[in-house]
Amino acid sequence: MTALPTVAGARPAASVPTAPTAQRMSRTDERHVELQRWLAGIARIAAAVNAPVSLAELLDLVSRTACELMDYRVCAVTLADTERGVLVIEGSHGLSAEYIAGVNADHPIALRPGDPDQAPSSRAFTTGQAVQLADISVEPTFRPWGGVAADQGFRSMIAVPLLVSGRAFGTLNCYRREVHEFGPDETDLLTTLAAQAAIAIETARLRDREATTIADLRALNRSLAEQHALLQQGEQIHRELTEVALRAGGITSVAVALATLLRRPVLVQDPAGVTLAAGKYAGRSVDAPLQDESAVSGGDSLAEGPTEVPAWPGAALPGPRVTTPVLLGGDLVARIWLPGPLSDLSPLDHRALEHAATISALELLRSRTALEVEWRLSGELVSDLLSGNPTALATITSRAARLGHDLRRPHAVLVVKADPGSPADVQAVLATVRSVSGPVRPRPLVTALADYVVALWPESDEETAAALPSADAVRRAVRVQTGTTASVAVTRPCSSLQDHPAMFRIARGMVELSQLRGTRDVSVTLPDLGIYGLLLQLDDTRELVRYAEGLLRPLREHDAGRGTALLETVAAHLRHGLSTAATAAALYVHPNTVGLRIRRAEELLGLSLSDVESLAQVKVALMADDVLAFSASPAEPGTPP
Repeated sequence: MTALPTVAGARPAASVPTAPTAQRMSRTDERHVELQRWLAGIARIAAAVNAPVSLAELLDLVSRTACELMDYRVCAVTLADTERGVLVIEGSHGLSAEYIAGVNADHPIALRPGDPDQAPSSRAFTTGQAVQLADISVEPTFRPWGGVAADQGFRSMIAVPLLVSGRAFGTLNCYRREVHEFGPDETDLLTTLAAQAAIAIETARLRDREATTIADLRALNRSLAEQHALLQQGEQIHRELTEVALRAGGITSVAVALATLLRRPVLVQDPAGVTLAAGKYAGRSVDAPLQDESAVSGGDSLAEGPTEVPAWPGAALPGPRVTTPVLLGGDLVARIWLPGPLSDLSPLDHRALEHAATISALELLRSRTALEVEWRLSGELVSDLLSGNPTALATITSRAARLGHDLRRPHAVLVVKADPGSPADVQAVLATVRSVSGPVRPRPLVTALADYVVALWPESDEETAAALPSADAVRRAVRVQTGTTASVAVTRPCSSLQDHPAMFRIARGMVELSQLRGTRDVSVTLPDLGIYGLLLQLDDTRELVRYAEGLLRPLREHDAGRGTALLETVAAHLRHGLSTAATAAALYVHPNTVGLRIRRAEELLGLSLSDVESLAQVKVALMADDVLAFSASPAEPGTPP
């Protein structure tokens, strides 16, 4: 084994005997002790790597071991940063925190290969050779660190590169408080120590990188496992909701399945706040407000994805609600409601909710398509029934049965028409009547014919008790959904299929005569019309035609031949209770003109309107004329829209 050299600054040998043999034995023992001390120091460094300790603790141990083995007061270990632009003090023994901070922050040791003015540590790093300064106070390259070195009491230093496979990654710097020349033996010892320290430091860094890699791999494995679990759960959600769609379970099945998946109750409403379906969870249900859509999601009622709505007074469940839109072709067709804040929903819950919204849209599209087909077939059925065509009536009962309607049951006829001046068109009124009749069982048959909406309302007896409340409900719904008014005529139930054409003719005349008399937003029955109601029920109108034409012909011929308005004046005079002033105001003429016209009409009719019997004859003739205008020649029912 090569003997360790004795160097200046190493621990001095103990006093030995003067005899030559004793001196030789003492020097041998001294070298053994010194060797054991060095081996113990290096072993401590190796043991620290195997412990393992942190890199910072290892660097401090290397610095402390160098101080102990070489009898120095201060040592430090610098490492190159990731860009290899500067050396940073990472471990030390005997250095103050102020000195380390001053060097690292204010005077970093820049690595400038080839620069003759670079710092000693930088030269040692770039050249791979130890660099020493016997007196740092006279060394210009150390001037940037002279102030902090003076505060620490340093006068000399040596920087030894830390090499692994010939490549430097840092330096071991040792300092003395006096001017000192670092001899070859001392430099060799520090180089040997630096080599062992470099191996230990690199091993520790490899171990840290390996631990980081292992931790990253474990985290990645956990993430992959979690993602795999999420994918499996997401696939399960997809399967369960898709099975609902394949079974055509309807929107209710979607709500029930979603409540199970989210572990909370679910409510599905249409944009008007009507409940379409509900799914309970643990016996609980959720209520949602019937409110303006602009308040649902901060003014954007079609915001994609779930949004949170604050709690409202009177809610059955406390706390906010989560709502998500169900969109079909860009149109809002429904909303899904859940209790609780949006933050309670996991990413998987979001996926389930979004998938449920898609399936709900498909279910609503399917039901809407089926409903539209049913409406079309129902419209054709009503049109054929009201036409009275014997060929159509032969099969109409079986056709109705296939649609779930029993025409053997008596049906009252409801005719709905928007009041004059109302902006609501027949399609808006039709949609309203369908929405009202939808929940009714047995189901009414509803369609549109020309300007009228016709509903055949199932009855249980010969009275109109069931149809009248329905007519009132239709009128209220028209007001709410269209913002305008409509009048509804209700007939008695039809006892046979052949009764429906006549009842439609009567009902149409009822609503027209009601509006002609100036009434609005009413449900009218035959008794409400008095004599008009009796006249409308005449099956054979030929005699009625002959009577009205025979009595009123002189006035019509006079008006047609001379451009007068005698018939209009007589009708207005009767409507205004024979008041000349009121009649004149209604016709925008002078009262004398009204008087002259009435006298001329009486001459042509051969009657006196002051005579009660004559007055009754003229009144009945005018009423018959009105009735004939709406029911004497009923239009053929058209094809439903």
